[in-house]
Amino acid sequence: MAPASGHATEGMLSVEDHLRNVLERLGPLQPYDQSLLEAFDLPVCEDIESPIDLPQFTNSAMDGYAVRHADVEGATDDRPAVLPVVGESAAGSATSYALSPGSAIKIMTGAPVPSGADTVIPVEATDGGDGQVAVYEDRRRGAHIRPAAEDVRVGDLVLEEGAILGAREIGLLASLGRSHIRARPRPRVVVMSTGSELREPGQEVGADTIYDGNSYMLAAAARAAGAISYRVGIVPDSPDDFAAALSDQLVRADLVVTSGGVSMGDYDVVKETLSRLGTVDFVQIAMQPGKPQGFGFVGDERTPILTLPGNPVSAYVSFEVFGVPALRRMMGRLPYRRPLVQAMLAEDIASPDGKRQYVRAHFEVNHRGAKVTPVGGSGSHLIGGLAGANALIVVDEDETALNMGDTANVLVLDQNF
Repeated sequence: MAPASGHATEGMLSVEDHLRNVLERLGPLQPYDQSLLEAFDLPVCEDIESPIDLPQFTNSAMDGYAVRHADVEGATDDRPAVLPVVGESAAGSATSYALSPGSAIKIMTGAPVPSGADTVIPVEATDGGDGQVAVYEDRRRGAHIRPAAEDVRVGDLVLEEGAILGAREIGLLASLGRSHIRARPRPRVVVMSTGSELREPGQEVGADTIYDGNSYMLAAAARAAGAISYRVGIVPDSPDDFAAALSDQLVRADLVVTSGGVSMGDYDVVKETLSRLGTVDFVQIAMQPGKPQGFGFVGDERTPILTLPGNPVSAYVSFEVFGVPALRRMMGRLPYRRPLVQAMLAEDIASPDGKRQYVRAHFEVNHRGAKVTPVGGSGSHLIGGLAGANALIVVDEDETALNMGDTANVLVLDQNF
């Protein structure tokens, strides 16, 4: 569910227009054969038909004795059926048995049921004998037998193209003998932060320096979206340094994500450097937070690049709104964007006309239904409030206020979709 398009503030692009531009200019990555575990949580790029039956052969569901039902019918504690044990069928054993009337074969769970047997008596319903066995309980004909092809037959369509490979699907494929599957790779995302004021966590900071939280946050967000992320060290406010660092990273990037350096200041090196190329568009988006954005392509291989604002809340919200759909598009995952849910608003919200606002919030479901409560302040630098949120309330461009008790549209973060 997408928000209504609303009307953007004059001179700005709407969120919907910018997202549409990003998605239309990106394409899915080319699929290739991957090992099952490498393809976990990725969509399958082929229809999968079963090459074998499951089970492949009729086998026992219990440890016990394979018998003919007629030979044990009516057995009780007082009048057990006593049968000679003429063999043993164990899982993985190549021995093939045919059961003669009036006899039993000891059998293990998963072992082939001998021809002629139509019932398995669990060991706990017997005396557990080896040379002969006393059966104390009658079981229905066919009890504890797993017929061949009961689950899957040769030629059955077990997974359709586009199905997501979760643990259960991978277990099925492995059980069918598949070691590899055709899937699109996880996008490789290079995350870069720019700013001479930035310092690495663990270093000392001075009166005019700050720790670089953005690159760690965005690299983690890319991983959460299913990508492989590479965090690059801090790039100072120098066009030459940024251009060199970017050029070095393109060899391992399917997508580059930068934060900072895209506003109107003298030291906005991302915008200054990439504007010269003529392949990256820098725009103002009618959203709060996250107004300055950029998207385009760099390098000989035309690697896509998303340039996000430098304030941490702006960077995170921008990645959620534009970066996550871009990555899902590259992986061929649908839907591209996180679905909206509805919840009752616990507080009043004011919002600027003509801008889509994303309000940090706490979402919860209780016996009364879904409720969402704004958390933290509105400043785009307040990362403490961001860390305390698990949702974003989406206030559309045409809405200037929502009141307590209204139904609000909510993006619930950190959920698979």
